[in-house]
Amino acid sequence: MIGMLFDGMTQVIKEVFYALLPLLVIFMLFQYFVLKLPKKEVLRAFWGIVFVFFGFVLFLQGVNVGYLSTGEYLGSSLASLKNNWLLVPIGFVFGFTIAFAEPAVRILNLEVEKVSGGHIKQNIVLYSLSIGVAVSVALSMLRILTGISLWYFIIPGYLIAFVLSKFVSPVFVGIAFDSGGVVTGPMIVTLLLSLTVGASNALENRNPLTEGFGMVALVSMIPIISILTLGFLYERKVDTR
Repeated sequence: MIGMLFDGMTQVIKEVFYALLPLLVIFMLFQYFVLKLPKKEVLRAFWGIVFVFFGFVLFLQGVNVGYLSTGEYLGSSLASLKNNWLLVPIGFVFGFTIAFAEPAVRILNLEVEKVSGGHIKQNIVLYSLSIGVAVSVALSMLRILTGISLWYFIIPGYLIAFVLSKFVSPVFVGIAFDSGGVVTGPMIVTLLLSLTVGASNALENRNPLTEGFGMVALVSMIPIISILTLGFLYERKVDTR
């Protein structure tokens, strides 16, 4: 049983090593020709890369061994229920909690509050993004259950985003479109994508290639709208003062 936890770990180690090697080489070149950092700082950077290496290895191994299979099993089990409409509210809860715990989202929120001088509170952005991801996952589950084409979500969604951009300050436009990329982090994609693929596999007359995928597109789009809406509310709050 314990041996299964290490299946394929050698391949994961190789992949992470080859992914981080160019970063290490570029840093060393910059250090030699441009940065000239003290030895203490170079050692700190080196140990940081070492920690990143082991962190990626452990995370990706966990994804391969348990995370993906768990997501598919949950999706297929929920879709097999008599009341499979429960996929929608459960997807909402999953989306909210996973986005709330996503490290990349936390970093974005911290940077937004720091750069804005505390004007834009990180908790407000965190809840806005988490709700946006929750809505997008719920819509993905609804799309799987009903077979609605992805185009009916994507085209109106981006039209709404572009219209809102006209009424929001450039600060919130930048934050919003960065948020669309940040929320599609490792925790959200690995579990929720496998969840939707598992659900579409369990339902009759559903093709996982057309219904199972597309969730990431919604997850990257809806948070953009939620942050732009937050920016619109901020603008109105300032105007009424």
